[in-house]
Amino acid sequence: MKNFAITGIAGFVAPRHLKAIKETGNNVLCALDPHDSVGILDSYFPTAQYFSEHERFERFLSKNKNDIDYLSICSPNYLHDTHIRLALQNNINAICEKPLVLTPQNLDLLQTLERNSKNKIFTIMQLRYLPSLIDLKNLVIQRSVSKHNVNMKYITPRGNWYHYSWKGDEDKSGGLLTNIGIHLFDLLIWLFGSVINYKIINITMKNVSGTLELKNADVEWFLSIDEKDIPSETTNKKMKSFRSIVVDNIEIEFSEGFTELHTKVYEEILKGKGLGIDEARPSIELVYNLRREKL
Repeated sequence: MKNFAITGIAGFVAPRHLKAIKETGNNVLCALDPHDSVGILDSYFPTAQYFSEHERFERFLSKNKNDIDYLSICSPNYLHDTHIRLALQNNINAICEKPLVLTPQNLDLLQTLERNSKNKIFTIMQLRYLPSLIDLKNLVIQRSVSKHNVNMKYITPRGNWYHYSWKGDEDKSGGLLTNIGIHLFDLLIWLFGSVINYKIINITMKNVSGTLELKNADVEWFLSIDEKDIPSETTNKKMKSFRSIVVDNIEIEFSEGFTELHTKVYEEILKGKGLGIDEARPSIELVYNLRREKL
């Protein structure tokens, strides 16, 4: 059994990590969040120590670092770099939510730290583990087409709260392109290869669209957090999201099952097969360049 610490325990994504840790037969020793709405711990690890102050959490890690194997990082994006460093400084492996960091420069510094340590940095890019998308990747590999024509729609609605939270602050989240778009772009690069060119066509507070030339595909993409952008013809009127990719007129709709993949990600990490900095880098570089282009 492995022991975990976790940051951002009161946040939106933390329950998926708690569930994954529980389902893989492991334990949480301590948790950090400045907000004390952390009753979710009772459903998974009621004996875990809880800290609302970073300094006390840091002291606990330092005193107990020989008993902690992983730090799961569910904190806001702008804190990922700090919390990854905290893990490595205490000889603890880091499992960090997307995006790993906000800039390629931070990624370079973390890679140097990782190389000089005995520990690893892992990231969560769960779409790569969705069976329908694995099948699509195999289909792309098998087809002898030099350039695929691709249309991607990635709509995951959020309420008005989104813009007033840290997620609506580009300095803290990286904006829509990074906070949510990182999934879209990691998937496209994973499927169709390295980035050749990119362009933003339109951008608002709630959606953004553009084109992307990849090694093996020409892509039109659309990203939105506006429920009104979900196609009216979709068969599931209660659908809370709409994620679709059309490759050479073959459509794969992958809205379902997206939230159940963290356990699979954790299983792979615990086997030593997790995704790290090298896998995360291409999409982080792309969204960073897209953010700069729109300024």
